[in-house]
Amino acid sequence: MRTIFITGASSGIGAACARALARENTTLILAARREDKLRDLAAACAPARTHILPLDITDSAAIHAALAGLPSDLQAIDVLINNAGGAIGLEGAAEAHLEDWQRMIDTNITGLITMTRGVLPGMKARGRGHIINISSIAGSYPYAGAAVYGGCKAFVTYFSLAMRADLLGTSIRVSNIEPGMVETDFSLVRFKGDASRAASVYAGTAPLKAEDIAECVRFALDAPAHVNINRIEVMPTMQAPGGPVVARTS
Repeated sequence: MRTIFITGASSGIGAACARALARENTTLILAARREDKLRDLAAACAPARTHILPLDITDSAAIHAALAGLPSDLQAIDVLINNAGGAIGLEGAAEAHLEDWQRMIDTNITGLITMTRGVLPGMKARGRGHIINISSIAGSYPYAGAAVYGGCKAFVTYFSLAMRADLLGTSIRVSNIEPGMVETDFSLVRFKGDASRAASVYAGTAPLKAEDIAECVRFALDAPAHVNINRIEVMPTMQAPGGPVVARTS
């Protein structure tokens, strides 16, 4: 039985991963800030064994305490899915709020590396494990208003590849999942609860669903032990990489 730790598990891609992996022979550790949502998710994952962990990924001390406080039979984490993250705001670099930038760095970078550093030594000591990081196509394809969010995801992508290089010669696998447009609470969070503006992002489109990304995660996990899926970049059919933008005079 695998023990799988999922951050940002209360909704969206994290919750979809939990539901998908609960069908298999797993124990799920579900971490997120919203305890009520975690309890609902744990019930939906029954009869799989679940352990809920209210946790703010931006609080490094809380991460260390949460890992140290896990029940003894859950200390050996087989899979870490670093899903917690997100964007805040879409203002240009000259207009953006510095506190929004800092929150994105704390969530997408600092929380992810703190959690990884807390879990990885145990994996290395046991000689097995798999770390799956949820990045974004924003880390590869810049767009206006995403200077810090895209920069954070570029870090996650690079961190994943470099960590795999560090672990060469071990059986520990590292995979980076890079979704395009996925209809979750992502835009609602980005626009600070403005439901109308968030809905406009997906109007007239057929975006990916959280379950599509969960299937990518499961594909990487279920590959034979000698196969490491380095990266999965996935977009909905209606989305494609764009070329450079040109400003023209009138």
